[in-house]
Amino acid sequence: MKNGTFVLDAHTGFWDASPQNTKNRFGDAFIETFYAFHKGFNPPDPKWTMDYDTVFRKVDPDWYFEEMFVKGEADVAILSTQVLMDFYHTGFVNPERNAQLTARAPARLIPLGGVDPRTPHAVAEVERQITELGMRGFKWYTAEWRGASRGWKANDPMVFPLYEKCIERGVKNMHFHKGPAVEPLRLENFDVRDLDEPAWLYPELNFIVDHVGLPRLDDFCWMAARCPNIYGSLAVALAFIHNQPRFFANVMANLLFWIGPDRIIYGTDFPIWHPHWQLDDFMAMELPDDLKEEYKVDLTSEIKQKIVGGNIARLYGIDIESKLKQIEDDEFAQRRKAYLASQPATETGVAGTVSR
Repeated sequence: MKNGTFVLDAHTGFWDASPQNTKNRFGDAFIETFYAFHKGFNPPDPKWTMDYDTVFRKVDPDWYFEEMFVKGEADVAILSTQVLMDFYHTGFVNPERNAQLTARAPARLIPLGGVDPRTPHAVAEVERQITELGMRGFKWYTAEWRGASRGWKANDPMVFPLYEKCIERGVKNMHFHKGPAVEPLRLENFDVRDLDEPAWLYPELNFIVDHVGLPRLDDFCWMAARCPNIYGSLAVALAFIHNQPRFFANVMANLLFWIGPDRIIYGTDFPIWHPHWQLDDFMAMELPDDLKEEYKVDLTSEIKQKIVGGNIARLYGIDIESKLKQIEDDEFAQRRKAYLASQPATETGVAGTVSR
């Protein structure tokens, strides 16, 4: 929790881009772009840096848990997926890997599956990932390469049977990467404008747009304003909060004006960036007065509570009070108490409340 607020990080990754798993130069370029994001947006003081070779390329499970739930203040996290089988032997993030990590902390993690709709037996694979691996949502990566194909669209009729299989199996949350390009994938194939059709065809589903479509925020807002089951996830956008606070404030003002506080979702994209400073900065943030006046919106503490946990908890059917009771004395809660007790007192003399 953060100052008594339930925190659900809706965008984290448990990836393997190790040299042993990387097929080719495109796989190297993909993880190198992630690391460039890490270095470019990480706040200069304090610095939470990660060694590229020993930490960043392949996420260690113990390190993930330590940063997310012991040093970090998240209560629950969602494990994203990027298949990328043309770049990595077992995929960048695969559902089996997510299932294995979730088995270590089932009360703390929500695993997403990943299926390339161009593959044979894609519908059967959706079924398998739900029934055998326990995937609770899906992450779709429309710019993914497959042979000569350089991407696909969310409104292609070939994808509709996959949505329908999800509905049949009671899986309602469809997460889409719709934002910045990652080398060597094309920005064009992350366009948000293929989502409005499936959103209207399948009102039973929630379409969660990771990165709120950046750099196409206007397109996202115009579309989401008329599609009530489209949500905006702040991952990557949130990373601007420290080095480009005015830019991020503009993003938030637009989102609050166009779709309101109930459809904005918090995510850090850890481990591209550590989750700590993003949560600290967001909870401390206030919208500039001129933006509040121009857009007639505000970012109150009540709205922040919705964004950092309440909204996505609702989509996943999580009762927050029951969840907090379930994890209040689990392994990670106990380790966090010990961690806080081990920290020196702050300048105000309050032990255990420290800047990391």
